[in-house]
Amino acid sequence: MADPLPLHDLLVDNPLLVTAAEAANLLSVSRTTVYTLIKIGALRPVHIGRSCRLSRAELLRYVHQLETSRAARDH
Repeated sequence: MADPLPLHDLLVDNPLLVTAAEAANLLSVSRTTVYTLIKIGALRPVHIGRSCRLSRAELLRYVHQLETSRAARDH
């Protein structure tokens, strides 16, 4: 089994928090769409000072919610 990556090396490639622009890129939507999703409460941001960031866990939660609601509609 390979040695686990040090936390620093892991976070360099996959930061815990991303900007709205980075989130938009990950979700393949526009930055405006990300801000709209934040405004309607579909995405829950983390505020650090005046900065607004989204956790990768939050993005995964949102995508899972979309998949779950679609699966429910299909049945």
